[in-house]
Amino acid sequence: MSRLSRNPGIFRLVVSCLLLWGTAVWAASPHVFRANDYGAKGDGATLDTQAIQAALDAAAKGGHGIVTFAPGTYLTGSIFVKSGTELHLNQGVTLRGVQTLSGYPMMPTRVAGIEMTWPAAVVNIYGQHDASITGSGTIDGDGKVWWDGYWALRRQYEARGLRWAADYDARRPRLIQIYNASHVTLAGPLLTRSGFWTVHICYSNDVHVNGVTIRNNVGGRGPSTDGIDIDSSKNVLVEHTDISVNDDALCLKAGRDSDGLRVARPDEDIVVRDSTVRDGAAAITIGSETSGGFRNIEAYNIHAFGHVPAGVLFKSAHTRGGWADNIRIHDLQLDGVAVPVLITMNWNPSYSYATIPPGLTDVPSYYKVLSTPVPPGQGLAHFHNVHIWNVQATGAKRAFDVSATPEAPLTDFVLDHIAIAAQSAGSVADARNWTLSHVAIHTEDGSRLIFRDTGGVKLTDTLGIATAPQQ
Repeated sequence: MSRLSRNPGIFRLVVSCLLLWGTAVWAASPHVFRANDYGAKGDGATLDTQAIQAALDAAAKGGHGIVTFAPGTYLTGSIFVKSGTELHLNQGVTLRGVQTLSGYPMMPTRVAGIEMTWPAAVVNIYGQHDASITGSGTIDGDGKVWWDGYWALRRQYEARGLRWAADYDARRPRLIQIYNASHVTLAGPLLTRSGFWTVHICYSNDVHVNGVTIRNNVGGRGPSTDGIDIDSSKNVLVEHTDISVNDDALCLKAGRDSDGLRVARPDEDIVVRDSTVRDGAAAITIGSETSGGFRNIEAYNIHAFGHVPAGVLFKSAHTRGGWADNIRIHDLQLDGVAVPVLITMNWNPSYSYATIPPGLTDVPSYYKVLSTPVPPGQGLAHFHNVHIWNVQATGAKRAFDVSATPEAPLTDFVLDHIAIAAQSAGSVADARNWTLSHVAIHTEDGSRLIFRDTGGVKLTDTLGIATAPQQ
């Protein structure tokens, strides 16, 4: 006779534990909700928004649900993934965004650095937790109608001195919005033809983006079709991405001007790694929205080539404010990138500085937010404690193009084990306490890197760098 059968109390306890374990396993098993069972057609012509949302809502109500699709193209407006659920797109499944603004409800969010109402994205994880978007299918913004609308508006606005307002008045849906969310996964899909930013991670924490391919320059080059924007968020990992866009590819943002300074939320504890940028503004970008600051940022193992103007790009403006501390960027391969190290604290003045033209009084509230003066002492960004190393660059036009302001110099930068082949060396201005070691710049025109308005620069084992002036 077994010991359990001799002791009924122990036997009943073991059976109860097994039943509880089995119930827990059953409860934790995912339930599949097929969007087609809720009326989704996937024929590329029927508007499937309500049917897809019905499946997503059912998955959320049941808990731990996965929404799937039969192969096809599903025309949709904004859909919302809820807590504890997964939107899964198999190969052969495409969600294609509808081209009418009515398909995207206006919602509170942050856009280009200020809080305002804006059209929801095609796919949204908004105020949720433990939610996922997965699979090797496609999310297609069908963005050309939005791009054309922006350019038409911008041409009118430039003539009126309103270049800075065009990006806010030309309402265009993002492809994926992760807003005020936590414990989110985005893994696997092809993202293409976004009307505006492709993946916007804002006010969120514990987000993992893995294995995403972005192809926005299909049928044109859409304005502001950023790849992945990490905006005032915490504990974000972006890895194994492959990006072709027409603006910032992998970018960190933290608010614009007076509104960003009011919110004062930094990007912190961010890792971007193991990625490819084929087309975009830079291999890795910080800014131009810098108001909330950046702390503990690491970017590495990034290969950039093709139509990529910059390698490391830091950009801000005289009204942005903010700071950057403990920035680590390393192991970059830059082939044909025009400027491997580009830093400007006066980026794109026609966009960065908002002034309402005289006589224009009937304006939306966000014009007033954008044009609110920032006290001079708060307007300059302070970048310090930056380490850049293990960079290989070939085919550059200019090795360095770096400038800040005398009032807020770039302080405590360390650059080492960097090799750049370029047409010319370029310059560094407004720097303090820079250390360069094992840095070699080979130029076609024989020029050497020049430091201007700098102090405390230390050079060790360098080539192609003029003796740094000490001030």
